[in-house]
Amino acid sequence: MNTDFLHTLSAVAQHGSMAEAARRLGLTHGAVAQQLRKLEQELGVPLVARAGRTVHLTAKAIELIGPMREVLERIEKIRYLARSGEMMGELRLGAGNTALNSMVPAILEHLVGRHPLISVEIQPGHSARFYPAIESGELDAAIALEAPYPLSKSLGWQLLREEPYVLAAAPRHAGRHPHSLLTAEPFIRYQRNDWSGRHVDEYLRRVGITPRDRFELNAIESIAVMVSRDLGVAILPRSTNGTIERLGLLALPLPAHCEPRRFGLIWSRVSPRLALIQAFRDIAIVEYAKAAGAPDN
Repeated sequence: MNTDFLHTLSAVAQHGSMAEAARRLGLTHGAVAQQLRKLEQELGVPLVARAGRTVHLTAKAIELIGPMREVLERIEKIRYLARSGEMMGELRLGAGNTALNSMVPAILEHLVGRHPLISVEIQPGHSARFYPAIESGELDAAIALEAPYPLSKSLGWQLLREEPYVLAAAPRHAGRHPHSLLTAEPFIRYQRNDWSGRHVDEYLRRVGITPRDRFELNAIESIAVMVSRDLGVAILPRSTNGTIERLGLLALPLPAHCEPRRFGLIWSRVSPRLALIQAFRDIAIVEYAKAAGAPDN
């Protein structure tokens, strides 16, 4: 469909007559009439009607004006983007609470600052759900924990941060050995079926400690608050939102090796939004590097 014909119909509607539309468009009256006839043929509906010497738009033409103008505006935006190289579109992003409450706002601030025509739909959730959601096309990318299994070739992965685990304890336990605390004090466990919870469970098995479990849940911030109320001790990652430091808890290094919690960006290599993903990834790498160099992180 020739967009010039749409412009002509829009001009007739705006200026109230074919003659005035022709003058404003720099066309002859006959050229305007010919364009409208061709548009009628393409659409299969009459767009103008005569009443004596007067020509007016039909009810159907008036009904089509709004949608036509929306199409013309979109085409003009496409032309602008083609000339400017500006990026646009919607990125569907998954992120957990830790990332949403720490790094994601800073990343998005820089992203929309550089590319104001980008929009982002954010879906909160857990890492285990993000991987199949990306493979199925429900999400384009996600900030997620590293999967405990090999990835399919259709998925890309960029490590953003490694978070070491520490023993979080109330300040009154200062000076005590971490393993002594794990043996003697009630234990608030990171849920075992969670990927991070598995790291904690593997550590306890490796060092031969069976703690006295008091609570078990999948929420770092909530566990830290419980520890601050001296309800027990917990093995937690030193996360980017600084919960342990903010609550004034002891953060005791673990005496034996424990696999760190690894965060990264996961995305579909076949996504039609690869340019948006790349833009997000570039900023995320910089912002996570800044956070890693900040005090208490």
